Amino acid sequence: MIQQIYPTTPHLYAFELNKDMQLATAHFIDYEDAGKCQRVHGHTYTINITIAGDHLTDTGFLVDFKQLKQLIHDRFDHQLLNEDPLFHDVPPSTENVAKTVYELIEASLKTMTNAPTCIQVFVRETPTSYVVYRPKEVHHE
Repeated sequence: MIQQIYPTTPHLYAFELNKDMQLATAHFIDYEDAGKCQRVHGHTYTINITIAGDHLTDTGFLVDFKQLKQLIHDRFDHQLLNEDPLFHDVPPSTENVAKTVYELIEASLKTMTNAPTCIQVFVRETPTSYVVYRPKEVHHE
């Protein structure tokens, strides 16, 4: 069971949803100054996605948790991140993983009529290292 305390970001939305998941993935950073990270290696990433909004769907959800898992976990779990088209132009650093997860989630949320928004993605790479990605501008409806 994942039990984490995540940094929070203030917002004025009525609802906040958080979805945790773990991904077992491998990657490498193809730059000389990346040191040992130049070699293929793996992580069990812990990811937390924070979504906020003021309106629920007809089923009473801000977002269906299953939708988030399918979008992220099903795509990246047990994969070599470097082979994913989203990482062909950027190295799959933890920072870029967090931003990419945000972009995938936000694109999916934009299709929803209740207008939720992703306000934060937390990616823990190791027990002692993590990244938080927050978009600079959150669009309020």
